[in-house]
Amino acid sequence: MQSGTKGFSLIELMIAVAILGILSSIAYPSYVDYVTRSARADALAGLVHVANLQEQYYLDHRKYATKMSELNLSPVKGDGARWVVENEMYEISAVVPEDGKSFNLLATAVEQQDKREIEACKVIELTNTNKRKTEDKECWE
Repeated sequence: MQSGTKGFSLIELMIAVAILGILSSIAYPSYVDYVTRSARADALAGLVHVANLQEQYYLDHRKYATKMSELNLSPVKGDGARWVVENEMYEISAVVPEDGKSFNLLATAVEQQDKREIEACKVIELTNTNKRKTEDKECWE
């Protein structure tokens, strides 16, 4: 007869679970930060895309568009003035005065991104003169 046992003892199992807990407590915040920064990068790309479309629209109509549908973007249901970026973490809207000679684009964090994002980057702004209204450099990295 063999007297050797096969398997793990309770102590070995508890040590493995403790090690996994420590590793995940280190990795999870880094992962959340990565997801937050990548969603912000998508918003910045969306701002630049909409700004380019606004400039093209201005060349054709001598004024900036007030609605995203005028730029051939699929607007959020409702007013048609907001467009959601690809990862659906930010909505972009344009503020255009009545004369139509300038615009201010706003990328606003929505849903989970609004909860994760630092206060300075919850609304990222870009004007027609390429001025960044958000002073925090972290928002533009």
